[in-house]
Parts: sequence; C-alpha cells; structure tokens
Amino acid sequence: MDRAAFAARIDHTVLGPETTFDDVRSVLDTTIEYGMNACVPPCYVSEASEYAPTVTLVTVCGFPHGQAAPEAKEFEAERAWKDGVDEIDVVVNVGRLRGGDDGAIADELGRVVAAVPIPVKVIVEAPLLSVGEFRTVCKLAADAGAAYVKTSTGFSVGGATVEDVEIMSEYLPVKASGGIGDFETALAMLEAGADRIGASAGAAIVEGFDADTIERSSFEADARSAE
Repeated sequence: MDRAAFAARIDHTVLGPETTFDDVRSVLDTTIEYGMNACVPPCYVSEASEYAPTVTLVTVCGFPHGQAAPEAKEFEAERAWKDGVDEIDVVVNVGRLRGGDDGAIADELGRVVAAVPIPVKVIVEAPLLSVGEFRTVCKLAADAGAAYVKTSTGFSVGGATVEDVEIMSEYLPVKASGGIGDFETALAMLEAGADRIGASAGAAIVEGFDADTIERSSFEADARSAE
C-alpha cells in the first residue's frame, strides 16, 4: 500500500462545538492536498460540498450523544444526503442499549439506513459498553444494513483500541476513531482489522507514513494474501 492508498482510508475530521466554516474550509484544503476524506458538521455540508465537490464528504447524525428521537435522526440523515454528503456516521443511543431496549436501537438504525442511499456508519461508543452490549450493538448494526461500525465519537471517555477493533471486525468493516494522532497508532488499528481511520490529526498521520513499516506490517501481508 502506497501513501495515496493509505491517505484514502483517513476521514480527516473537524467536529468541535466552536467549528466555523473557515475551520471546515481549512480541513477541506488539507484533505485535497493529502488525498483524504473529510468529516464535517452537518450544518456545513452544503457549503463543503460546493467548495470541494471531489472530496468524499462525511458528516455525523445524532452527534455526539445519540439521544435524538429516531425520527430526528432519520430526518437529519436525509437532509445531509440531499445537501451533498457521501457518508453518514450516526451515534447509537447508548442509554437505550444499556437499558436493554434492543428494539429501539434496531428501529432507529433501520430508519437511518433506509432514509439514504449512501453508506451509514454506526458509532457504538465502545468505551462505555460491556462486552455483551458491545457485541449486541455490532450485531444490530449489521442486521440494520449499516456499512460500518465506528468505535467512538471522541467526545466521550476513551477512544479506539486494538481489542475493540478486533471484535467489531467480526461483524462489519470498522472505522477506528478517538485518540488516533499518529501513523503508528493508525497502522495498529488497520492491522487489527480497521478499514477506515477517523482523526482530527489526519495530516500528521499521513506525514508520518513510512513505506518500510507498511511493508513489514501484518496488515499489508493480509492485504496481499486476499488478492
């Protein structure tokens, strides 16, 4: 895997509460320069799509706590798609999950997936869950037709871990997100089974790309054996 293929696996992210469109524009410029994807707040999707039409554009839904009504998440996803987004990362309702209301989770994820003809990634907030809850929500995401499961929002406790990625990859492709700030950490997530990386440090991660390290990695060996 060369640097360009590596960069294409990174969703360069700007989702802070004080994010302005100037911040988004800066991220988009960096994304174009390095060949990454961009993850931006829903309120800026239309402007971002117009500014950088060639960039794979990602936004969030029900962010950051996942506690919006299912109908609201459904509407938010549909609106983002109409505004020009290419992928949606929806936050699961952890409270419903921990309360044992699997039906509510299945309903809301089904609504969001059905509302848009683009990939939906389900943010499960892995650090907040028991192993049983973790596996349950991954299965519910797969059953709902989600394209990916994603480790965390980065706005709660903890972040992506190798162990979580390994479990999640049993169910769906994985986007590892939360606390990934350098090339070595990103590569460890890919080696564990992640397909995508979400990070605000996308440029630094790509700058740290080392072809020799990639060549020696188990990730690259697995990719070659699958060809």
